[in-house]
Amino acid sequence: MTINVRSVIWLGDSKMSSDNSSEFEVSSGNIFADLDLDNADELYTRACLGVQVMKIIRERGYSQKEAAEFLGLKQPEISAIMRAKFSRFSQERLIGFLNKLNQKVIIQISHHHKGEPYQQVTFAS
Repeated sequence: MTINVRSVIWLGDSKMSSDNSSEFEVSSGNIFADLDLDNADELYTRACLGVQVMKIIRERGYSQKEAAEFLGLKQPEISAIMRAKFSRFSQERLIGFLNKLNQKVIIQISHHHKGEPYQQVTFAS
């Protein structure tokens, strides 16, 4: 399964025009790139990894205290993960959490083709 977060950026103002039309831009699939943020690919990768950690913690029904003990963290760090504050964690650290959660992480290098993202995160079902 490929995580492809699609987003839409609203380019209008807060009021609808009299013809009830709004202007939208379809996302590239990376909201961070759409917002023209520095390190957009890294931010996207961290978000994908972090969401997966969060998802597994929820699926297993861990309390924050239990998840912290299992991953060797303090409870406030788990709280940050559960609130999607992934900027506190490097990609390597998030991969380490996934490994501790018994997830295999594969890094694949391939030639970049024009128009595709430089970094992509996929998850096996």
